Amino acid sequence: MNDVLLSGALDASEKGRIRQDNEAIILPAAEQVFARYGFRGATMQQIADAAALPKANLHYYFGNKQTLYLRVLENILHDWLSPLEAISARADPKTALAEYVGRKITFSFSRPAASKLFANEILQGAQVVHPLLKRDLRQLVAEKAHILDGWIAAGKLRTLDTTHFFFSVWSMTQTYADFDIQIAAVSGEEMTSEAAQTRATAHVLSSVWRICGLE
Repeated sequence: MNDVLLSGALDASEKGRIRQDNEAIILPAAEQVFARYGFRGATMQQIADAAALPKANLHYYFGNKQTLYLRVLENILHDWLSPLEAISARADPKTALAEYVGRKITFSFSRPAASKLFANEILQGAQVVHPLLKRDLRQLVAEKAHILDGWIAAGKLRTLDTTHFFFSVWSMTQTYADFDIQIAAVSGEEMTSEAAQTRATAHVLSSVWRICGLE
């Protein structure tokens, strides 16, 4: 009896591992296809081809295109917000903001398709992701704005609108993903180059320091 239970547990563990492995292949492929064709234009077959998996696998793990699209957006939002972890009440403001901006720039340069997909979802009215924005994003920004307010009260930052501060950082960092073709054409730099990312990071940080009075 114990052998049977152990075998069942091992089977469940193995199935879980296989699911994780397949999702790790499907989700990045879906991110690329949705970014290129949009939700309406993308097909499950295109995503399956990009993932080099049978289309049946996509339906097995995600059910339908709507569910897969939502999961992709949830992953992007999670990864997009994770740099905010650098901002804590006990952190040094300049160090924390430098890490935050650096991670935001890295995300834009390493995963431009993710940023473009999310931006397109917003431009289309955020019909799928709007509940996440009103709940998760709103709460997290409020928490981090409160920390910045504390830094201001302690005289560590110049007085500023801390909520709109985040809007400004997002616009400065995400533009390198959303408008990478335009920036590359004007600057003459390949947006995949380390030099371009270093230059962008230095410029945005310089702007953030001025906004916050940390020059």
